[in-house]
Amino acid sequence: MADAPKKATATEKIHRMVFGEVYPLYVQKAERKGRKREEVDEIISWLTGYDAAALERELGSGSDFEAFIGRAPRINPDYAKVTGLICGYRVEELEDRTERLVRCLDKLVDELAKGRPMEKILRK
Repeated sequence: MADAPKKATATEKIHRMVFGEVYPLYVQKAERKGRKREEVDEIISWLTGYDAAALERELGSGSDFEAFIGRAPRINPDYAKVTGLICGYRVEELEDRTERLVRCLDKLVDELAKGRPMEKILRK
């Protein structure tokens, strides 16, 4: 009897999500609330160190989040200041670095959509 296929964990699913498919959802969420794509890009740049040209390359590359985070030029150490719940997970308690950074990004975009000022979103 063959073994049943292993069900992917939430962490594995996050690692395999294609960044270029999720990015437009971040932008749509922000724009629905009167914010701008440039603000989403600023958040991504703050968190990962990607400049505009590198971000565009990543968007077109088909990279999953694992590769996107793995190639990030500079993860901002202040990402540790991002706390709270997102999608039922307490960000600061996540042990997997990639999952934590993706959930941080989700949280930051959520704060943007809720109208929080950029200085507070970027933990200045």
